[in-house]
Amino acid sequence: MSTTKITVNSNGSLKVEGDFVIVDPQGNEYGLQGRTTLGLCRCGLSKNKPFCDGAHNGHLDHQAVAFDLPPKKV
Repeated sequence: MSTTKITVNSNGSLKVEGDFVIVDPQGNEYGLQGRTTLGLCRCGLSKNKPFCDGAHNGHLDHQAVAFDLPPKKV
């Protein structure tokens, strides 16, 4: 299986790159028409959810900086 890369963009979307499928809660796949890169909305303002349409411009304030999560609970 190839690696899928997700980039958290500052003040923007989640950029997904690689080999992936996106499904709804019932398991139905979205028709991505061969795309291997796309943006997922994380602001809630897109009219094309779950995909980003740029509606976040000026409405999302988050500077993405990677950090370590606490240890996984067992």
